[in-house]
Amino acid sequence: MTSLDPRAPLVLDTRELGRRPGSQREVELTVPAPAELGIEVLSVPEGSPVDLDLRLEAVMEGVLLTGTATATLAGECVRCLEPIEDEIHARLQELYVYPDQHDRATEHDDRDLDDETSRLEDDMVDLEPLLRDAVVLALPFQPLCSEDCPGLCTECGARLADDPDHSHDAPIDPRWAGLQDLQQDTEHDPQHDQD
Repeated sequence: MTSLDPRAPLVLDTRELGRRPGSQREVELTVPAPAELGIEVLSVPEGSPVDLDLRLEAVMEGVLLTGTATATLAGECVRCLEPIEDEIHARLQELYVYPDQHDRATEHDDRDLDDETSRLEDDMVDLEPLLRDAVVLALPFQPLCSEDCPGLCTECGARLADDPDHSHDAPIDPRWAGLQDLQQDTEHDPQHDQD
């Protein structure tokens, strides 16, 4: 009994390949993006189209999948919090081993197959883990709206790209604040003006 649903958009059936090494199949399809595909500040919106251009090739150990995933990104600049829209091209490559290959390797201990090894289940592959890893690795660590984004004012939060000459008066040292109050009082004192 397999846990994969053959009707799921990111599940591919590889039966057409057979187990004859060298046989291959090209697959082009568009699937809806799964939830939370990306990082907190930049991701592929859930349900938006992800274009997959794949090649499935039968090898001795299983099925080698290579290809690309292309999708639209939405998020925000980490410096100024402005919305960002971009496109991502992620490279995909994974070997999905046959279940009997995994069993044979564990019996003879002649191969290093661990829990991270991707396996075929009833001749089907689940692309979602591979897609998630590839997209996250292809994303910029700190997405910016532009390379030279100046960010936000640390004092008031104004977007510095909108007002390049934005500035604030120099902060007053708290030890001199009392004198500042005195100076303001004398500037507004009518008797001071008469003197």
